[in-house]
Amino acid sequence: MPVLVILITISFSFYLYYKVKYVRCKRRPAERKWISSKSSIALGVFVALFGINQLFLNGDTITYIVAGIFILLGSFSIYGGIKSYKFYLPLAAQEARE
Repeated sequence: MPVLVILITISFSFYLYYKVKYVRCKRRPAERKWISSKSSIALGVFVALFGINQLFLNGDTITYIVAGIFILLGSFSIYGGIKSYKFYLPLAAQEARE
């Protein structure tokens, strides 16, 4: 499915963008962790979409198992990234004001 391939490419591009931004950021620790949580969300979306894409490509049992594992890992990464994002957002804003 071409739509999934485009979304996979976009999410991987966001992951790379946030990782480069994380490495180049010389600011306070809360802002770095906030940026890292955004990259975790992007990586989770990438892995989950890759698993969904595999469901459409092949019809083997092993493919379904591996795709399910990718979808679960991506979902957990998205969930953890969102929780981390919500936790560090006020701290990063407070550091920016100081």
